[in-house]
Amino acid sequence: MTASERGFDVLVIGGGPAGITAATTVRRHGGRVALIDENVDAGGQVYRPLPPGFPRSSKPTSEQRAGDRLRDALASSGADTFFEHKVWGVAPGFRVDAVGPHGAVALSAPRLIAATGTSERVIPFPGWTTPGVIGLAAATILLKAQRMLPGRSTLVAGCGPLLIAVAAGIVKGGGRVAAVIDVASRGEWLGRLPALVSRPDLLARGARWMSTLRAAGVPMLWRHAIREVRETASGLDAVVGPVGPDGAPRSGETCHFTVDSVTVGNGLTPASDVSRVLRAKHRYDLVKGGWVAETDGSGRTSVPGLYVVGDGAGIAGAAAAEHHGAVAGLAALHDLGRLDITVVRREAERLGAKLDRAARFGRAMAGMMAIRGAQVTAIPTDTLVCRCEDVTRAEIEQAIDDGAREVNQVKAWTRCGMGPCQGRTCGDVVAEIVAQRVGGREVAGYFTGRLPLRPVSLQAVTGDYVYADIPIPKAAPL
Repeated sequence: MTASERGFDVLVIGGGPAGITAATTVRRHGGRVALIDENVDAGGQVYRPLPPGFPRSSKPTSEQRAGDRLRDALASSGADTFFEHKVWGVAPGFRVDAVGPHGAVALSAPRLIAATGTSERVIPFPGWTTPGVIGLAAATILLKAQRMLPGRSTLVAGCGPLLIAVAAGIVKGGGRVAAVIDVASRGEWLGRLPALVSRPDLLARGARWMSTLRAAGVPMLWRHAIREVRETASGLDAVVGPVGPDGAPRSGETCHFTVDSVTVGNGLTPASDVSRVLRAKHRYDLVKGGWVAETDGSGRTSVPGLYVVGDGAGIAGAAAAEHHGAVAGLAALHDLGRLDITVVRREAERLGAKLDRAARFGRAMAGMMAIRGAQVTAIPTDTLVCRCEDVTRAEIEQAIDDGAREVNQVKAWTRCGMGPCQGRTCGDVVAEIVAQRVGGREVAGYFTGRLPLRPVSLQAVTGDYVYADIPIPKAAPL
């Protein structure tokens, strides 16, 4: 460890529910822990707090109360926290490099817990990069963290429970929702009721969202998807048409919606940047959201000392993530020799029952959000797939025709996935395009993890380092 590094027993990357409970569990049992997150405070996407200075609601929602409970637990735990710190590097052993408001920091520990959550998947369509078209996750940030509407009139499209949550949030915020466009059918939702009843609180919340939309007269179009978005003098013209169960467009009447904004999201994929950089073993699991690190029940990966928890280990929801993080915190301390196995087993058994119950709901929703191959097949050839590097579907398929047989070859030949997002936006769709031509997702593979994990400037990393600071070795004796 260099003089500039700060040492801990455990490092936690990610300040969502899994990361918070991992850190507080380590602290409760006497471990030294640091939590790093690029947001201004803990909570993650689901429990994202309002920025400092925003007035608190006199009637906080259940999500706000849950987030406050977790943040209070973290603040009182004594854990070291590094908010507004962007993690750009991880190294075996483990060392984490990040850049924060006051420059670069380096943290080290023999145990590393990755609680990095998810990335949003958007199936490209003509016009998806048009200004005014944003992801459901971005709309959630606007609504929760800034109390801003995406637009005066918004079309909400895609799949999964976030559709209803965003649409209801827009209506409650005083906006107009032109329609909710769901790839799924009513039957798919009804088929998941047995799993949904395991969380009556969340089921009741969903019912309230639907009641809000019905009261506002918001149309619901089931088994439909956006075909195209065009800019016009009066706003955005969104063309919507029917699809089949596999997401393939079907013949039938199309609808046009003129709106200020379009929010769209086609599910979530586990954020596996850290585990890929550290070369943990991964496997493809459609229902869990895609490629996930191979883990045991406590989050241990194939890399000794590395744990992956929460939705980053497979989509299961915020409640499950909270319990999963606590289990991993116990495991990390036990593996360090700091916690007796009897304590771990007793606590893990208690948490495991809660985790299984919570995960039933989350996995049911994850199944709804699984990528639909025919929807990818239907992407027009001249449509951008990698928006960072302006790579179209035709260019990806040309690389395959020229001999590329897995995603990293496509990346090398087209620059697809080499932009600022490092493939987080396009990676899942690119892999599906390749898989359909080469024989499956396992054959197509996934983008190899590379540093930096996030775009950072060289100045931010080096700070005030100048030429005169370069150590010059003494001349060797003759």
